[in-house]
Amino acid sequence: MDQAGKISLSIIAAGVVITGLFWFREILAPFALAVFLWLVMDAFARRLHESIRFMPRWLALPIAILLVLAGMVAVVMVIVDSAAQFAGNASAYDARIAQAISETYALLGLTDPPTLAQLFERAGPGRFFAEVASALQSVISNAVFVLIFVGFLFAAQAGFPQKLDALFPDAEGRMRAASVMESIRESIEKYLWVQTIVSVITSVLSYATLKFIGLDNALFWSFVIFLLNYVPTIGSIVATVLPTLFALVQFESLWMVAAVFGGVGVWQFVIGNFLQPRMQGESLNLSTLVVLLSLAIWGAIWGIAGMFLAAPLTVMVMIILAQFPSTRPVAILLSGDGKPAEGVAIPPRPSM
Repeated sequence: MDQAGKISLSIIAAGVVITGLFWFREILAPFALAVFLWLVMDAFARRLHESIRFMPRWLALPIAILLVLAGMVAVVMVIVDSAAQFAGNASAYDARIAQAISETYALLGLTDPPTLAQLFERAGPGRFFAEVASALQSVISNAVFVLIFVGFLFAAQAGFPQKLDALFPDAEGRMRAASVMESIRESIEKYLWVQTIVSVITSVLSYATLKFIGLDNALFWSFVIFLLNYVPTIGSIVATVLPTLFALVQFESLWMVAAVFGGVGVWQFVIGNFLQPRMQGESLNLSTLVVLLSLAIWGAIWGIAGMFLAAPLTVMVMIILAQFPSTRPVAILLSGDGKPAEGVAIPPRPSM
C-alpha cells in the first residue's frame, strides 16, 4: 500500500474510533473515570506502603480505598450543606440581583427593568429544573457505575501479568508492552498526584482568602476551585470567574468583588506558574495548543468527564502512537518537545 493509501486508511480508522467513543460514551466515560480513580487508589496505597515500612501492601490498599471513599462522602456532605445555605439566603440574593438589574438598566439609560420573577418566567423554570434533575440523575448513575468498575478493576488486577504473558509470548514484545504501560502509568499517576497536591494547596489558600473577605459558602467555592484545577489551562480561569460572579450577587461594593477576583486569581497565578511547574517535573509533554485542542475534542466526545481526563488521555494516546513508525509523526506533533516517548511538564496556566 502506498503512502496516500496508508494516510487515508489512518484517517478512516481515526474517524471510526472517534465515532465509537462518542456513541458509547455513556459506558466508556464512566469506565475511564474508574480507571483513573483506580490508579489514584493504587498509587496512594503504594505510597503508604513505601512511606510506612511496617505497613504491608494488603493493609495499605484498603486504607487507601477507605480514605478516598471518605473524601468522596465529604464532598457530598459539603454540597448538601452548601445547598441548604444557598436556599436559606435565597431572598437576600434575589434582592441583590433585582437591585443589580435596576442599576444596569439605569446605567444604560433604559427604563422599565424586568423583575426577577419575569426573568425567571422567561427562562422557562420547568424545563430548567427538568434538566437539573436529569443531570443529577446522570451524575448519581455514573457514580454507581464508576464504583462498580473500580471494584472489578481491583479484582482483576492480580491477573494482569498472566494476561500480558499470554498476549505477548515472545520476551522482547512482552518487555516492550510492559515498558509502554509502565510509562503511561507513571506519567498519569504523577500527573494526578501533582494535580491533587496543587489543587489542595490552591483550594485551601483560596478558602482562607474567601473566608477572610466574607464570601458566603467559602467552603463550597474552595471545593469548586479544587475540582476545576484538574481541568488544564481553562480550569483555573473558570475557578476564578465563578466565585467572582457570585460576589457580584452578594456584595454591593465593587471593591469586595475585586478582592474576591484578585484573591483567587493571585493564588491561581502564583501556584500555577511557579509552584506547579517545579512539582510537575517530567510527567506530561503537551504544548498549550494541544491541551486546548484536547479539551475541545474530549469535551465534545465525553462532556465534562472528557474535559477532566483530556490531558492524561491525550498523553496516553501520544505514547502509544510513538511506538509505531507509521504513527510516530503524529505523536511528535502532539508532543511539546518532539520527544513523545519522554514526558516533560504540562504547560503552565495562562496569566490571569
